[in-house]
Amino acid sequence: MIREVGESLGRAVLDGIGRASSRVQERKPLAADVLESDDAVLVVFDAPSATADDVDVSFENHTVTVRLDRFREFHDGYEMRFPGRGLGLKGSAELPEDASVEAGDAEATVTQNGTLEIHIPKTVDDGELDADA
Repeated sequence: MIREVGESLGRAVLDGIGRASSRVQERKPLAADVLESDDAVLVVFDAPSATADDVDVSFENHTVTVRLDRFREFHDGYEMRFPGRGLGLKGSAELPEDASVEAGDAEATVTQNGTLEIHIPKTVDDGELDADA
């Protein structure tokens, strides 16, 4: 009987730690880098274990915002104890103030190494086209 109580308390403590850890991870924004070249801005977010279906990207007021809803399949014969892999994670990154971009032409890619790369081409003005002719 005492052993069963101890095991039950141990499970309750571990369940509480797992839930608290998941909540902390969900509240922490995704880390991001903003890189710039002559013709584009590249925003890179950490997106471990994400797939393309997990990702939602939006652009508003010169800010890229992402949401990752990671849901994983259950394994037969196992019960979910700590839902650490099925999370809703968010992050945002402001683009440089002077970057004029074509947000509608942006492309987002989830890489094999666990990053989300958002390539946003810069706007080409008519003066630049005339200079190249």
